[in-house]
Amino acid sequence: MFGRRWQFQYKAAPYVLILPFFLSFFLFSFIPLIFSFYTSMTRWNGFEDREFVGLMNFQRLLADQLFWKTLWNSVIIFVLHVPLMLFLALTLAVLLNRPLMRAKGFYRTSIFLPNVINVVAIVFVFSLLFNKQDGLVNTLLLSAGFIQEPIGWLETEFWSRVSVALMVLYRWTGYNMILFLAGLQTIPRELYESAYVDGANGVQAFWRITLPNMRRIFLFCSVLSTIGTFALFTEPYVLTNGGPLYATMTPILYLYQEAFMNLSFGYASAIAVAFFFIMMLLTILQLRVFKD
Repeated sequence: MFGRRWQFQYKAAPYVLILPFFLSFFLFSFIPLIFSFYTSMTRWNGFEDREFVGLMNFQRLLADQLFWKTLWNSVIIFVLHVPLMLFLALTLAVLLNRPLMRAKGFYRTSIFLPNVINVVAIVFVFSLLFNKQDGLVNTLLLSAGFIQEPIGWLETEFWSRVSVALMVLYRWTGYNMILFLAGLQTIPRELYESAYVDGANGVQAFWRITLPNMRRIFLFCSVLSTIGTFALFTEPYVLTNGGPLYATMTPILYLYQEAFMNLSFGYASAIAVAFFFIMMLLTILQLRVFKD
């Protein structure tokens, strides 16, 4: 009897341990997702009764030029910072993975630190750096002779996107570096030793051993960076409030304004549903690109 009870507890233990996760996922992710799908087909201001309108919100969404502009803004910000961020993160990870590298812990912590600093504090610092009149960036560029007059970093469409992209680059490079570093440390040293014995140099070993073994880490970082870029909220909200001329308005910021400023929860839910499917398609595309 005791043996059967112990065997039952042994088999049930894994399910008991993962049960809290599935309960929290069901309560805080699955149910809100279903609620959003339903709300996207209604007209609701959060107070009165919902009015079912079918696909009217999605028809409005397809004709909404501002929604498409938010997607285009996200694409531009993505192009401006994600390739450079992944390149810098991988380069730093390779340097910190060298056996003779000293003070690795200090450098890892220093580079990763921006990711744990409060994002509002980072935005405040960048708003000072990119101030048109007395910001440090314009002061240095003017002193070096690269520009003849101050750049309105937060006043023009292109430069405001660049400002947001640089801020995201600063904040998330260290996070991706840690992921790359973890991936590098899983590659067996014997592979490199065998390659060097066969006459390969460092560049050849990097292209033939390091990059192929880092494919899954690249996929993970790429998917996270894509979703993170399209889901930007705090950075453009605090830095530019989506301006100028909606140049830094992102889908999530637009969703927030529709829901909590215009009290159009049905339309905001339609934006959320569309965003969900767009992210799913982009993720599937990246899975195919990085397919073994």
